[in-house]
Amino acid sequence: MRFSAFTAAPVPWKNGGGVTRELAVQKENGRQVWRLSLADITRDGAFSAFPGLARIHCIVEGPGHVLSNAETRLEASLLEPLTFDGNLALDCRLRGGACKAFNVIYDPELVAAQARVLRDGKLPEVTGSQVFFVVSGSLDLSEQGRYGPGEGQATDGATSGAVSGGGAVIHVWFQPV
Repeated sequence: MRFSAFTAAPVPWKNGGGVTRELAVQKENGRQVWRLSLADITRDGAFSAFPGLARIHCIVEGPGHVLSNAETRLEASLLEPLTFDGNLALDCRLRGGACKAFNVIYDPELVAAQARVLRDGKLPEVTGSQVFFVVSGSLDLSEQGRYGPGEGQATDGATSGAVSGGGAVIHVWFQPV
């Protein structure tokens, strides 16, 4: 499934504190397995909680922010994926201005998820479902085509291709639990 941040309509956050663009959703028997979104974070405030789910959060533009509560402090920095419990009640404090974040919200009872940022070169060999989101440069996925910044692909099974042009691509892969 190909997706683009340029065609996804902005919708309010669950807590009303900002907007996000839903990029793709995977459901199984009517239950959400995972959801991809690109959020605009323009001010300090409460971060939406997603009880029973887990999150991967990766800053793709801007100086980042700090997510915290009395027991937890998470530093969200450019192109450094964070994985955390979606149930956490966290406050967000921007570090020097607005930012954008690529988010994966997934059901840990159905899948385990991992994320990393790929740079120029051949894609790694991974089994299971995968998602690629281009932050910069380009991504060539052989049979699926070429992708530029703000575009991506969700696919099942092994995928061949390469990142080029000084690129940074967020790669998420899912394994059934």
